[in-house]
Amino acid sequence: MFESLTEKLTGALRNLRGVGSLTEANMADALKEVRAALLAADVHFKVAREFIDRVQAECTGQQVLKSVTPGQQVVKIIHDELVKLLGEGATELNQKRPLKVLMVGLHGSGKTTSTAKLGKLLKKKGARPFLVACDVHRPAAIDQLEILAQQEELGFHGDRVSKDVPAIAAQGLELALAQNADVILFDTAGRLQIDQDLIAEVKRLHAKVQPDEVLLVADGALGQEAVNVAKAFHDALNLTGLILTKMDGDARGGAALSIKSVTGVSIKFIGTGEKTADFENFYPDRLASRILGMGDVVTLVEKAQEHIDQKDAERMAEKMRKADFNLEDFLAQMQQVKKMGSMQSIMGMMPGMSGVQLPDDSEKQMKRTEAIIQ
Repeated sequence: MFESLTEKLTGALRNLRGVGSLTEANMADALKEVRAALLAADVHFKVAREFIDRVQAECTGQQVLKSVTPGQQVVKIIHDELVKLLGEGATELNQKRPLKVLMVGLHGSGKTTSTAKLGKLLKKKGARPFLVACDVHRPAAIDQLEILAQQEELGFHGDRVSKDVPAIAAQGLELALAQNADVILFDTAGRLQIDQDLIAEVKRLHAKVQPDEVLLVADGALGQEAVNVAKAFHDALNLTGLILTKMDGDARGGAALSIKSVTGVSIKFIGTGEKTADFENFYPDRLASRILGMGDVVTLVEKAQEHIDQKDAERMAEKMRKADFNLEDFLAQMQQVKKMGSMQSIMGMMPGMSGVQLPDDSEKQMKRTEAIIQ
């Protein structure tokens, strides 16, 4: 995620090292490269231009603080502006219970999977989610959601006979409330592009269930098109948040950097992989740090706390201190680290390590090492 943008930005800012003060002259070349990096990442040209203007206004004439180089000061200014661009403030869901969440988006954006992923994330936080299958057009959409609901032990309702989407949603809502569910997620149909039938169906569904949150699931790899899709849905349904999917691929990240600025709607979650666990809350300040190659220690610690048992970690540390650490212990540690995600994603969260590229077969090598020990 954002590897190419990170590489280009850090390269542009490297040129400012050793400069005594920030002037328009020495800023011009660096900011030209930053602008080129943003445009190459598919950031909307107006957003890129306004971003550079704000950074330049902040930087020019600033006195360099003692013990801080101009380069470091510019990084701080760019970091703060990136946070504003990605969307400052709360990105949490409405705390109302029961909470009705309508999931909308185009065909193939990952709506059904994201519905189950969000259900799993909320369940982990103590909620009682219930999934309602309202996509009666795509073959096997109901089956897919039902399988994911069973897999994650979430409530589910689907109707394979009726084509009346508002009626299916109303039935699902009634059933969810009867089962004491406190978050009801409605998975809706998508299309290959926005058309009147899609908008009309979603509007009827919206009127029937009166959702508290309307989340657009957008493919992060779409770039500028994701921004246009978000704008069209926002005009029709008044979106309350966005979920960007497929952010683990080679998506250039332009959608994430442009979408809040153009639509005014906050990104609330990002999908970072195919598994139901590969889904996380969106924190603008943490992502800005990752983009600038500064790592994301907070998320790394949270992942470690989630997947690594505290007592096990203390026991391992004691074994290493006593030089009693064996191959079985090494295997157990490898398996715990694997639960946190791919090695490349873990490296990206470590300060100064985001630009380090691991060999393509690094995951394969880990499996091979496991096999040898076993």
